[in-house]
Amino acid sequence: MKKWIAMLALCIASTGVMAQTAPQPMAASPRMERMMQELQQRFAAANTTHDGKLTLAQAQTGMPRVAQHFNEIDTQRQGYVTLGQIEQFMAQRAGSH
Repeated sequence: MKKWIAMLALCIASTGVMAQTAPQPMAASPRMERMMQELQQRFAAANTTHDGKLTLAQAQTGMPRVAQHFNEIDTQRQGYVTLGQIEQFMAQRAGSH
């Protein structure tokens, strides 16, 4: 549960950082940056086809928390999720709690 909350916080912070056009002196904390890198690395490792699309089977193997919420993340029922969709889902969850 703590990892899930931390990942949610990371996604919220990363959304703000990515939306910025000019560098800010206090962009993201080093901890948030590390968490974002970890999320990206875990996604890349789980995405064995390297196509930017994580299937349910890939999520079950490499990102079990994503697999638990796969149908909620895959709102368009495409059979895969992207890193952006995962981040968006996490940000929505963080906002509702």
